[in-house]
Amino acid sequence: MKIRTLGVIPARYGAQRFPGKPLALIAGKPLVQRVYEQARQAKRLDDVVVATDDTRILEAVEGFGGNAVLTDPACPSGTDRAAEVARQYPCDLIVNIQGDEPLMKPGMIDQLVAGMEASPEFEMGTLARPVESTDVWANPNVVKVVFGAKGNALYFSRCPVPFVRDANGGFVTGKAHKHIGIYAYRKDFLLTFVTLPQSALEQTEKLEQLRALENGFGIRVWVTPYDSIGVDRPEDVELVEEILRKEQ
Repeated sequence: MKIRTLGVIPARYGAQRFPGKPLALIAGKPLVQRVYEQARQAKRLDDVVVATDDTRILEAVEGFGGNAVLTDPACPSGTDRAAEVARQYPCDLIVNIQGDEPLMKPGMIDQLVAGMEASPEFEMGTLARPVESTDVWANPNVVKVVFGAKGNALYFSRCPVPFVRDANGGFVTGKAHKHIGIYAYRKDFLLTFVTLPQSALEQTEKLEQLRALENGFGIRVWVTPYDSIGVDRPEDVELVEEILRKEQ
């Protein structure tokens, strides 16, 4: 049975490393518009909403014909913004879409939603892809995930895990997976999740998803062929624009 699915794009104006990032122009369009347009191409989303703390972003989204909601500026995370929107919408599943990834493929969303529809025993799901280089493996800004034979997440870390003993901890192709930061939540679970206090491992690694694991909730991980690049700093804009030119 198909479940009603809402895509939420959290978009905060005051990003520390890149203030006003959602409105930064990427090849002539605001970043938030590029993410929104990619999400709208997903076949398994019934609706897409931008959850923002700023009227400038709200007006920009409405200006290109998108749907946006003002959320509490005090929301501590994008997940909390997604939960605030979820309370207002009739939906069964919420997909939290990173607001700074204009190269996100609609197929990533569809794969995640299809997986959650087929795995009702999981409250939360996400994506991963094989690590392909030592640079990615060693980068603490790239989150790695270890999961079991049936796809249940065992741990997420900024460290290069798992440790390959036979290689003295060095990088080995096919042994590690990069976490792709897109999440799907059952509505009831999401509303519960944001009420839980930050967990010890979450605070240590600065990874919110560890809160779910520490509280005994399962996270299903699907391996995807897709990858995406985030816009974290102003200098990332040029890189994304170059990729977009090559895709044309």
